[in-house]
Amino acid sequence: MKIAVFGATGSVGRLVVEQALEQGHEVTAFTRDAAGVTQRHERLRVVEGDVFDTHQAERAVAGQDAVLIALGDGRKGLVRYAGTKSVVEAMHRTGVKRLICQSTLGVGDSRDNLDFLWKYVFFGLLLRRAYHDHVEQEAYVRASDLDWTIVRPSAFTDGPRTGSYRRGFPGSERGLTLKIARADIADFLLEQLTDSTYLHRTPGISN
Repeated sequence: MKIAVFGATGSVGRLVVEQALEQGHEVTAFTRDAAGVTQRHERLRVVEGDVFDTHQAERAVAGQDAVLIALGDGRKGLVRYAGTKSVVEAMHRTGVKRLICQSTLGVGDSRDNLDFLWKYVFFGLLLRRAYHDHVEQEAYVRASDLDWTIVRPSAFTDGPRTGSYRRGFPGSERGLTLKIARADIADFLLEQLTDSTYLHRTPGISN
């Protein structure tokens, strides 16, 4: 497939690009700094631009089969909603329908999956801006007429892709470690390209 990846130089986005190329996809990596994309591949195209500019985002979106958003800016909470809004508008303008968007476990009906520390210390205080950025991001995607899937991973860890993690669990699920390897997040995001199980759904993933 032809896919555009936004957030392609982030800690998850890099792995999405890497794994997508391994799987034979044609990848367009959108980034504000092309020098940040160190991979070289005949099926990799790099588009440099400002994700807040819909016209620039269109250059990456046009002609794609799907768009994958893995935007992030740590705890600042300034990029996820605004960048996603721009990308969704670009998709509307170009007629691309399939969107896979990375959010976070804890938004919406997955809040009860979190423990006290994540609910009230991290998302309640330390990462409050980032959390609300994801809330607004999800609301905008859900209100669109796109063929969307919103993926909610728990806290990122390093480590190899295992393919062994819990997915699509209800908000009542207990016993989660609330951690998952970035490589497994990328794995699940790409899995959605060819699997409609979670179309218009918000699956959580965690160990």
